[in-house]
Amino acid sequence: MKSKIFLIVFSSLLLFSCRAKIGVAKVHTESNHIISSELKDDPAFDAVIAPYKKKLAATMNAVISHTKVDLTKNGENSNLGNLLADYTFEGAAEWAKKNNKPAVDAAVINIGGIRSTIGKGNILLRHVFEVMPFENEVVIMKLKGSDLQGLFDYYAKTQKNNPVSHLFIETEAGKITKESINGEKIDPSKDYYIATSDYLAFGGDNMVFFKKGEMISTGIKLRDLFVEKFKENPEVSAPEDVRVSFKK
Repeated sequence: MKSKIFLIVFSSLLLFSCRAKIGVAKVHTESNHIISSELKDDPAFDAVIAPYKKKLAATMNAVISHTKVDLTKNGENSNLGNLLADYTFEGAAEWAKKNNKPAVDAAVINIGGIRSTIGKGNILLRHVFEVMPFENEVVIMKLKGSDLQGLFDYYAKTQKNNPVSHLFIETEAGKITKESINGEKIDPSKDYYIATSDYLAFGGDNMVFFKKGEMISTGIKLRDLFVEKFKENPEVSAPEDVRVSFKK
């Protein structure tokens, strides 16, 4: 027993003696400076950043497309929301085909992730950054048809105008009355591939039903995809079809 106690004490002393000495840094209290209009500009600093500011402004104000109507988030089927949902679907479908993955069936994005609107006229690069300031990625979720019921139940419960593409959802008095993908009824035994953002795929905005699926990463940033799609379409054709209908 004594030998055991001695071994423990000896081991502790050995560890303590081998421990490197810790130096304590001297901390000096500094005064805080409030940034306000009273602070004078630094001409030298301004001169250094001026070329970069000019280049950034030129880049961000570049015209990438045009719209004849205001692109907004209003209503159950907002034209901006549905347009971006279509772009998400198209980008994911093109990636899947190029990478020999199963065809994408539909797309779902969240209206809360769209942070601005675009007025009629020229669409500038900065407009897309204002609409989508986040670094979210496009992912494809593989879901059984039986698990897709969670998606429809979500819309019935929340009555939220989250944009969709190639999906139709109708509710009445908080219950699903119609549901389809590409005009067809859901097959519970079939695998479906839904394009969305990584934020939603991980259950963001309470879309926990996505957690039942298998995630396929595309490596495509949503904002980059939107920029590319606007550039491909010099004149935007805003969707006007009904995809989500919440009846009282």
